[in-house]
Amino acid sequence: MRVVLDTGILVAALISTGTPPDVIYQAWRRKRLQLVTSRWQLDEFRRVSRYPKLRPFLRHAEAGRLVRGLRRAAIVLDALPSIDLSPDPHDNPILAAAVAGRADYLVTGDRRDLLALGTVESTRIVTARAFLEVIAGR
Repeated sequence: MRVVLDTGILVAALISTGTPPDVIYQAWRRKRLQLVTSRWQLDEFRRVSRYPKLRPFLRHAEAGRLVRGLRRAAIVLDALPSIDLSPDPHDNPILAAAVAGRADYLVTGDRRDLLALGTVESTRIVTARAFLEVIAGR
């Protein structure tokens, strides 16, 4: 099963253990699913992980370990198709990664824009909690 985790889910996975984002991230580390990401998202994650408001919660070494792990074990897309589906243009590269990577699921907490779409091509857009139910049923 191919899955895209939006950047907020990746950040949340590192901040709070035992939460749905963390459980999903750990499932990937145990090879229960295949993550799809892109160079664009890795750059975005690096940028976001350096926000001053996240410094008290997110250790730089953990963020670096996540990026290295994704580069080594995830499907990392170099080029993304041009997609203009979200009301928030910053979400379109995540949607493009889901489409180009033929992801089965895009996991996000963005209720207003991404979750409201429901699907993009053959990719279902779901919350982390809903995705946990998917992998529990496998």
